Amino acid sequence: MELIDGKEIAAILKSEIAEEVDAIMASGKRAPHLAAILVGHDGGSETYVAAKVKACEFVGFESTLIRFESSVSEEELLDCIRSLNNNSGIDGFIVQLPLPKHISEEKVIETIDPQKDVDGFHPVNVGRVVAGMPAFVSATPFGIMELLRRYKIETSGKNCVVIGRSNIVGRPMSILLSQKGVDCTVTLCHSRTKNLREFCLNADIIVAALGMPEFLTGDMVKEGAVVIDVGTTRVPSVQTKSGFKLKGDVKFDEVAPKCSFITPVPGGVGPMTIASLLYNTLLSSQHKIYQ
Repeated sequence: MELIDGKEIAAILKSEIAEEVDAIMASGKRAPHLAAILVGHDGGSETYVAAKVKACEFVGFESTLIRFESSVSEEELLDCIRSLNNNSGIDGFIVQLPLPKHISEEKVIETIDPQKDVDGFHPVNVGRVVAGMPAFVSATPFGIMELLRRYKIETSGKNCVVIGRSNIVGRPMSILLSQKGVDCTVTLCHSRTKNLREFCLNADIIVAALGMPEFLTGDMVKEGAVVIDVGTTRVPSVQTKSGFKLKGDVKFDEVAPKCSFITPVPGGVGPMTIASLLYNTLLSSQHKIYQ
């Protein structure tokens, strides 16, 4: 069993991005610029956005953080998005989710210019991924594909089960794994799937993205499988200062001994998400997706 070290691969990817930024600056051009909109004071969102700002500093990006109180009106938020769309000094931006209930996430995502949608959530980017066209791929699926590639994990002809059908991870993951050049045979499972255990036992690669802690157990995984754990659920813990710890969707102690490769939680998929966001912003600054 080999641990897939997301922290190490994310650090390598960020170093590669930093080298590209150095070259951009040396040629007399400005550094890529990533902006983030944060609404309210959700603890998880605050932590995530702070990590993004720190990562921007590391690779040499400019970064802008725009804050709104949770009482902000939908129209005021949409006006801010339109302003960023029209700001030529901003290469890409994200609106941190979740949003307050009175704001339509769908409307917010659709208002973002697809050419600056470095989160890869806009229907245009999703559609381009489906069609196999150049697109901004949402950060978590992109990060997972990068882990598979850098660990040289064979995908061609392999049976892959994706557990979870969210628009952010599960569905795009199933599309990326089935694309030409990757060539997995993909089964997309979810909470209503019957005989889920049988599907999993037939899988060479399992991507667990259901959001249910320790859902995937040892009796659901065959010997030699590759398991990618996307889950990050906060569960109460008296053993940590924060009062909680992160649990993945995989019961690690049971599953890991059967695997050829497995991602831990934390330290697996999570670090790749921010690195992937930076990579998308670099591509945007170089106009490599929409030319």
